[in-house]
Amino acid sequence: MCGISGWIDFQRDLTREQSVIDAMCETMACRGPDAGGTWVRPHAALGHRRLAIIDLPGGAQPMEVDTPDGKVAIVYSGETYNFTELRDELRRRGHRFDTDSDTEVVLHAYLEWGAQLAEHLNGMFAFAVWDTRTDQLLLVRDRMGIKPLYYYPTEHGVLFGSEPKAILANPLAEKVVGADGLRELFAMTKTPGAAVWEGMREVQPGTIVTVDRKGLRETTYWQLRAVEHTDDQRTSVAHVRELLDDIVARQLISDVPRCVLLSGGLDSSAITALSGQQLARKGEQVRSFAVDFVGQTENFQPDPMRDTPDGPYVHDVAEHVGSRHQDIVLDPDTLADPAVRRASVGARDFPMGLGDMDQSLYLLFKAIRGHSTVALSGESADEVFGGYKWFHDPQAQQADTFPWLAMFTDVHPGGRSEVLAPEVRAALDIDTFIADSYRQAVSEVPLRDGDSDFERRMRIICYLHLTRFVRILLDRKDRMSMAVGLEVRVPFCDHRLVEYVFNTPWSLKTFDGREKSLLRHAAADVLPKSVVERVKSPYPSTQDPKYAAVLQKQVAQLVSDGDPALALCDEKWINEAIKQDPAQIDTFARHTFERVLDMSVWFDIHHPTVKL
Repeated sequence: MCGISGWIDFQRDLTREQSVIDAMCETMACRGPDAGGTWVRPHAALGHRRLAIIDLPGGAQPMEVDTPDGKVAIVYSGETYNFTELRDELRRRGHRFDTDSDTEVVLHAYLEWGAQLAEHLNGMFAFAVWDTRTDQLLLVRDRMGIKPLYYYPTEHGVLFGSEPKAILANPLAEKVVGADGLRELFAMTKTPGAAVWEGMREVQPGTIVTVDRKGLRETTYWQLRAVEHTDDQRTSVAHVRELLDDIVARQLISDVPRCVLLSGGLDSSAITALSGQQLARKGEQVRSFAVDFVGQTENFQPDPMRDTPDGPYVHDVAEHVGSRHQDIVLDPDTLADPAVRRASVGARDFPMGLGDMDQSLYLLFKAIRGHSTVALSGESADEVFGGYKWFHDPQAQQADTFPWLAMFTDVHPGGRSEVLAPEVRAALDIDTFIADSYRQAVSEVPLRDGDSDFERRMRIICYLHLTRFVRILLDRKDRMSMAVGLEVRVPFCDHRLVEYVFNTPWSLKTFDGREKSLLRHAAADVLPKSVVERVKSPYPSTQDPKYAAVLQKQVAQLVSDGDPALALCDEKWINEAIKQDPAQIDTFARHTFERVLDMSVWFDIHHPTVKL
């Protein structure tokens, strides 16, 4: 998996800046706890932290290759799942390999195809190639944006890194957040390319950024297209299953222990069952992990997002599949531990998290890391197959905004920005920002002539999820997992599956009158009946009132201490909220407490300069 960083400067002698590239690299030691290295030349400095997954002894980075005209070096993060086939093809084309690593295959793919190499890769990846023959840098990111990659243009080159913290470790990068950056934090949509910090950008999914003496330019090598779907229902279900079998088989390949994440929902249960089936053929037993909360099953109360607790379904799947299963059970004090919050906010670099759902995910991954280095997740199936409740809510379907925001406003009428001081809210005008972002997103959607108005609308909604909403969750998944050195793979983000399902008509996605019909029927034969019939339930959140009470006390302490983050917050609301009866704290108040605490940690870690 790993973390990469680098500095290109066409004027400065970077051989004198070793300590800076070392510092950039060191910020991501958690992403690569197994090894680290740098490659420094006069105008290029590359850094790498390694989490060893494939070819443990032979995959050290930065990696270089000599050509008759000069050296080419790479720093690579992620996994290329088709690297064995690519290696065979490249050997037929005359290439020789010294290791069994996928990184060397990607490096030779660049030598063979140049910037077109990305089109040959199946996987999750973010990498940089420096070519001394042309003094040119390529920054390449996978099609769905599973692996992060940021860059910061400078006067004479560029800084880059897997995470903003790597770039911010360079003195050339300023820790400034402007109005647009704050809007990104509170809008609950991810603008392609935006990176919160002023001057910093994110390499967009399916994109290559090229940097040379002429400047910087972007090239898109993949994007969603609208094509006619001609398969009938039976063929569509069969093809989804065929793709899933191939994807899971590829993503189980590892030279280190691997497992699956299991929530008892259709998505994770399908991945668990298919993994168990494939490993059983090799005489292996799949290992599964689930997060739970003390007393959650016994005291569960249905809420607007969740009808049932996960526990019973998790255990049904574990028994049905025969997995070696373990529950990671968390209590309110552990979830609310300030050290855990600091770790999760520090991992994300931004105070834009999901409260206890971030802390519990971090703790789940931390516990798993004691047993496995690779985990397969059911993340993104809801975006691909249309699983969320708002996909099926007529009001959300027709809302003139992002559908998840229409549903979220029903649950939290104040919105995510309610924590901000009135004058800050007025300056940011987040409603206008969201409206502009929505119109821009809709203008990009590929549509087909002849589709009905309803079919066009549902294609738009699917596109919004695959290019805006899913990226929030993929970023969260990557940061929380890599903070503890765990590689999490997401089979449902395989671009072949995404392309195929995106172009299936909405009637096929819901042919049984339920959400995710294609996935349900494609995996029904390997799942227990309880899971096949279960209604969609999102990632769990604790319902224990003790958790909200602890948050309230922590916010009260911030007020007592005069925390600097409160300068952005609605102190009148906060002062009233911390006096509430803890038993009366509602979901909105709890959520707002989370945001205040996250911002406090963020200010303490980064000391950002905020400019409105």
